[in-house]
Amino acid sequence: MTEYSVHLISRLDPLRYLFDRPALVDRLMRWLVLLNEFDIHYVTQKSIRGSIVTDHLASLPVSDGRAIDDDFPDEDVAAVTSLTGWRMYFDGAANHSGYGIGVLLISPHGDHIPRSVRLAFSNRHPATNNIVEYEACILGLETALELGIRQIEVFGDSNLVLRQIQGEWKTRDVKFRPYHAYLELLVGRFDDLRYTHLPRAQNQFADALATMASMIDIPVDATVRPLLIESRSAPAYCCLIEDTEIDDGLPWYHDIYHFLRLGVYHEAATAKDKRALRQLAARFVICGETLYRRSADGMLLLCLDRASADRVMREVHAGVCGPHMRGHMLARKIMRTGYFWLTMETDCCHFVQRCPECQIHGDLIHVPPSELHALTSPWPFSV
Repeated sequence: MTEYSVHLISRLDPLRYLFDRPALVDRLMRWLVLLNEFDIHYVTQKSIRGSIVTDHLASLPVSDGRAIDDDFPDEDVAAVTSLTGWRMYFDGAANHSGYGIGVLLISPHGDHIPRSVRLAFSNRHPATNNIVEYEACILGLETALELGIRQIEVFGDSNLVLRQIQGEWKTRDVKFRPYHAYLELLVGRFDDLRYTHLPRAQNQFADALATMASMIDIPVDATVRPLLIESRSAPAYCCLIEDTEIDDGLPWYHDIYHFLRLGVYHEAATAKDKRALRQLAARFVICGETLYRRSADGMLLLCLDRASADRVMREVHAGVCGPHMRGHMLARKIMRTGYFWLTMETDCCHFVQRCPECQIHGDLIHVPPSELHALTSPWPFSV
């Protein structure tokens, strides 16, 4: 390209800044010196159609020097099938506490069979992340053979182990060759075996088993029963019918007012409650018989009880010249008016959500229920 004039078409302003600015320093100057070897003329991009190929290549980079095959593999797509039987998830964990492996077998009926093993031979034999992944895969296949399983689909987040099992990558490391040889013997005992690479975020169950085994050092003579994981849909206190909060009809600032006026605490207050009350009362002041709270700018805000707070929210939000603002804006406007209570923002947001006029005349929500992913397809060129 040194013998020709090159027109660089790009929509990136930093490149234009690099070519147009006469004086540069540090790293920008070094880049400009390297680019001055070529006769480059910067042209601002005006059409998106001409950059479709470059955008596609940038989104799907090729790591090695292989040629890009743009033929659509119809015969491979037509031959893709999936197993509806047993599934195996494996993962390994290596950290400062030790090494652990986790395996999860899922039956066709949805039964989960977890296994978690701590590797205690790291002092005698070297262990790395890939070796731990090999150990996890071997453990899963051995467990499947013990259960009499001959058709299984293997899922893992170790790309190296899966590629070497399938023969796509060569096993050049001396430490991996014994594992690979033993793994080939196990694979030969299955009738049908499929491999699928998963992201780490989709292999959380096996990762949790491996991390638990690596972090916990269980004594040899200890007996660990099978782990039972339950799903609880309600908090624990919902089971207690008698232990409920009693509404005494007092305002929320009752204890603060009596502490500032008389210097006394609640009868059932502990040492921690007394310290928290002293820290909270430092922001309040009594003027006459009324309790106020000091704001950040030194303004005194009148403390309101529940009934007065509901009346103020209704008046400011939908009263005379009420603009029906959002919940957070409503709370800030009430504070500028000179009122305060502890749960202002939460109460204002709930009040706005219950406002009929806001629900009828509010803007429609166009946000999709799930996250959208951009898909780039080639532009239809006309020949």
